[in-house]
Amino acid sequence: MRADELLQRYADGERDFREVDLSHANLSGQDLSGANLRQSDLTGVDFRGTNLRGVNLRESQLREAKLHRANLQDANLISSKLLHADLSEAQMSEANLRGAKLVGVSLQGADLTEAILNEADLSQTNLDESTLREVNLSRSNLCRASMRGAILEGANLTIAVLTEVDLENANLMKSILNGANLSQANLMGVDLSFAKLSGANLAGANLTKAQLRAANLSWATLRGANLTGASLYRTKLSWSNLTGAILNDAILMSAKIYKTNFRDAELLQTIMPDGKTFGDNRE
Repeated sequence: MRADELLQRYADGERDFREVDLSHANLSGQDLSGANLRQSDLTGVDFRGTNLRGVNLRESQLREAKLHRANLQDANLISSKLLHADLSEAQMSEANLRGAKLVGVSLQGADLTEAILNEADLSQTNLDESTLREVNLSRSNLCRASMRGAILEGANLTIAVLTEVDLENANLMKSILNGANLSQANLMGVDLSFAKLSGANLAGANLTKAQLRAANLSWATLRGANLTGASLYRTKLSWSNLTGAILNDAILMSAKIYKTNFRDAELLQTIMPDGKTFGDNRE
């Protein structure tokens, strides 16, 4: 179907365009809100600045589509394929992307507030400076994704894969990361205050100057993690594994360390739960 035909039929009141082939069409700046494009071929389509609010794109092919600043609020993108698409600065609040393929996608500066992304593949995705408040990312794959400065307050990342993810200076306050895999992740300067990380894997992660106030890290693995200058005030660390971790200049005041494993950990000038400083001689 040609772009002009679609637009004319839409203008005439038609909304059902499922299984159409619009590959590489130019639909930038148009209004297609509420349209049904389920299982359509939209490869390389130019949707820049297009109003796609409430559109049904379930199981559609959107590989390399241009969606910069498109409005996808409330859109249905379940199981859609968006590999290497440009969704930078797109409005996607409350959109459903469950099980979607988003490998290599640019979502830089996008608004995904309260969006559903559980079981989605976001590996190597660019989410820098994006807004992901209250988003559902449970069981998603964010391996090697870039999320610098992203806002993830209250996000659900239960059992998510975040190996080697870059979350430097991201805001994860009150987020849920129980059972998540954050091994080798860059979490420098991240805010994880009041976050739930019970049973999470943070082996080898960089948590330098991270804020972990009142976070729950019970049963977590922090083997070899770098927590230099991190704040762990009132943090729950019961049964966690900090073998070989670096905690120099870290603050553990009022932290719960029942059965915590500090074997071979570096604790130079670390403020311990009782308020005393652990000295060079480990007295």
